[in-house]
Amino acid sequence: MKKKKQIKKKNFNKEKVVEEPTPESRLENRRSFLKKVWKGFGIIASVEVTAVFFGFLFSGKKEESKPKQIFEAGNVNSFQPNTVTAFRGGRFFLARLEDGGFMALSLRCTHLGCSINWEDGKKRFVCPCHSSVFAINGNVENPPAPTALDYFPIKIENGIVKVDIGTKLKRNRFNKSQVEYA
Repeated sequence: MKKKKQIKKKNFNKEKVVEEPTPESRLENRRSFLKKVWKGFGIIASVEVTAVFFGFLFSGKKEESKPKQIFEAGNVNSFQPNTVTAFRGGRFFLARLEDGGFMALSLRCTHLGCSINWEDGKKRFVCPCHSSVFAINGNVENPPAPTALDYFPIKIENGIVKVDIGTKLKRNRFNKSQVEYA
């Protein structure tokens, strides 16, 4: 009798065989990851835009709740007619017109917001940035400034000139109603 050859059975461990991912599957994993990242960025951007929009809509304060900022410029008699006094801390010029009326004019040019200067010899305001010229009442005499200087309301109480520097008023040109008399 012939001997049967004994075949040894190899003992294979029944472990999971991990297949190495193919380049196509790696690409799909990256794509899905990047899609999720971009969706996340989109959601964050949407939330930010919505927050800014609603913040803009509901940010305004009521005008009645705005506190007045009163600046006492001094006694009426301390300002001569046809003169201008600078109050840099109050951000205005106090002009006493020839007829004795008072105006508090903004330091800022209406063209681009540069700080203007008073030329006493020529009795005019000049913007050093673009050469706009304004009269003592704030009217534009030489462009490029589009409108007259902004002004602040004035009250004269007990001979004291008081300027409300918390309320800047815009205007196109000088009007006699903008002047306060003692």
